[in-house]
Amino acid sequence: MSHQSRTVQQWFDEYGVSHQNKTNKLIHWIMVPVIFFTIVGLLWSIPKVAWMGVSPWLNWATIAILPAMYFYYTLSKRILLGMLLFTGLCLVACYLLTLYLAIPLWIFSAVLFVIAWVFQFIGHKIEGAKPSFFEDLQFLLVGPAWLLGFIYQRAGIRY
Repeated sequence: MSHQSRTVQQWFDEYGVSHQNKTNKLIHWIMVPVIFFTIVGLLWSIPKVAWMGVSPWLNWATIAILPAMYFYYTLSKRILLGMLLFTGLCLVACYLLTLYLAIPLWIFSAVLFVIAWVFQFIGHKIEGAKPSFFEDLQFLLVGPAWLLGFIYQRAGIRY
């Protein structure tokens, strides 16, 4: 099924097939947001080029986020809004960590990234199913939105 023909619920349902085990779900609730944050942190850490100017907010992370936000927009405007909020929190955290962290942000992000993925693969080993992104890389973006979908359901927000 192509991306354009899937509804947000179809994406979530397909993603959920390999996320039934309670332990795997718990791992995902913790590690998917960590992975998202670490990717933002790694992109934030790429040295800026001259045309980006001096503002800390124009960097490779904010540029790379744009196509991801377009993907979320194609899923649902409400999913986009939630992901914009979470992404904004990740960007603020990156900014603050660059000011106050004793080690470079890229090292902090890289270490967390590896740890989080180890846990993800442990979760999928427990689940007995390979990660969804092995079938379609877009599932790397669906994971955070899938979690947001549960938050929306709990809050009574339609997505």
